[in-house]
Amino acid sequence: MGVKALLLDERDTVATCIGTVAKQVVCPQPIPLCHKIALKDMQEDEDVYKYGQVIGRTTQVIKKGALVWHENLVGFARDYETVLL
Repeated sequence: MGVKALLLDERDTVATCIGTVAKQVVCPQPIPLCHKIALKDMQEDEDVYKYGQVIGRTTQVIKKGALVWHENLVGFARDYETVLL
């Protein structure tokens, strides 16, 4: 199955699914709208990039095209008091 996905930065290792018809990313399972899809094979304990920023680390091997979510990604706590304007 193919998906349309939004890539926001060239460093990103995930993209956000915005539809179900695509050319470039093929996935082995349905990816829900607005969820993340892996753009490359990732090893366990690897940084995951979205918006050009590290958003978390993988908790297991993730294959290109797979859903990236709470079952295979752990996010980082952020100190928003120091980064919000």
